[in-house]
Amino acid sequence: MANLFNLEGRVAVVTGGNGGIGLGMAEGLVQHGCDVSIWGTSAEKNAAALEQLKIHGTHVTAIRCDVSDPEAVAASFQETLEAHGRVDGCFANAGIGGRGTRFDEMETAEWDRLIDVNLNGVFYTFKHAARHMRERAETGDAFGRLVGTASLAAISGQPRGQHYAATKGGLVSMIKALAVEYARYGVTAHTILPGWIETAMTEASFNWDKFVDNVIPRIPMRRWGQPEDFAAIAVYIMSSASSYHTSENFLIDGGYSVF
Repeated sequence: MANLFNLEGRVAVVTGGNGGIGLGMAEGLVQHGCDVSIWGTSAEKNAAALEQLKIHGTHVTAIRCDVSDPEAVAASFQETLEAHGRVDGCFANAGIGGRGTRFDEMETAEWDRLIDVNLNGVFYTFKHAARHMRERAETGDAFGRLVGTASLAAISGQPRGQHYAATKGGLVSMIKALAVEYARYGVTAHTILPGWIETAMTEASFNWDKFVDNVIPRIPMRRWGQPEDFAAIAVYIMSSASSYHTSENFLIDGGYSVF
């Protein structure tokens, strides 16, 4: 069974991999032998994450990339291929949160800002990854993993967060279509739906006593999720153990959605 989760020889891209959930997933991958390229917009955070991941002995690179820029994504994917030779898994995790604005007062620029990063950015990233995986499969090397970080907002009602929810709901639909189209190439596709996770994006909410008092009692596990809670699911998806498992929405929320 241990061999099922041996990721030696595999390469994964993790966008937004320099912190939070992305870094938690990258940590799990490198601990199981996977080479990883993390993409992020902050050179400082990239460097810190690189040092943290390199101690596990796999080949790790960090690239500064804004996924909302299609030319930057294309260049970053090419740079990854030059450094690693291949990409077996692509974790489209980079994303931003939205301002809590009444829907009927929401600015078009704010709507567009979230679409550009959270949805268009995934399209730009997956487009290159899917092509690479298809072309490898056509030469007899069929294997690929496309993974998007969505949110509970994709499947629940989030007032004043319709822009964020729309991007994450769109990601869920995109993944389902990718799972069907690319299955013949040995590629699986999944979404990960985090609940309330302690990251930089949620810091302001978690420092608000009223929010904490209302939300924590609704989480059966009575704690916030942590980035390391996403390490194992990343390893499972990247491994040969998940070869016949595709189009899954993995809810990782401490039971919040069912309580």
